[in-house]
Amino acid sequence: MERHRAEFLELVEHHVDILLANEHEIISLYETDNFDDALQAVRGKCEIAALTRSAKGSVVISGDEVHIIDAEPIERVVDTTGAGDAFVACFALLHASGADVAQSLRAANIAAALSTMVPGAQAGLPTWDEVAAALT
Repeated sequence: MERHRAEFLELVEHHVDILLANEHEIISLYETDNFDDALQAVRGKCEIAALTRSAKGSVVISGDEVHIIDAEPIERVVDTTGAGDAFVACFALLHASGADVAQSLRAANIAAALSTMVPGAQAGLPTWDEVAAALT
């Protein structure tokens, strides 16, 4: 990130409509020590910023809207490999299908949580039926 920070900032500010990043990545990008400062730094730089925070849930900023979604409670974390990929895939699918950002974020949190309950990245990807059942 250090070597290419200027290029990443240029991308986010001028070429990215939807930014999906985890807490560590957004803090590093904006060279700050805490999530709240990074959140304020990215605000207004792109149309949507969906930021994951592991056990702290996730936050999405869209225009003047800020949605904070708690992490989905699960019985036991087995393996976090692929949780971010599950989050991104679910968020992108729902958003592209016309769901609002808060609904997309909640479902993405669920998909990420479900993916941590089994070992391995690919085996951990939940089906749409599993995500839909958890949404109800």
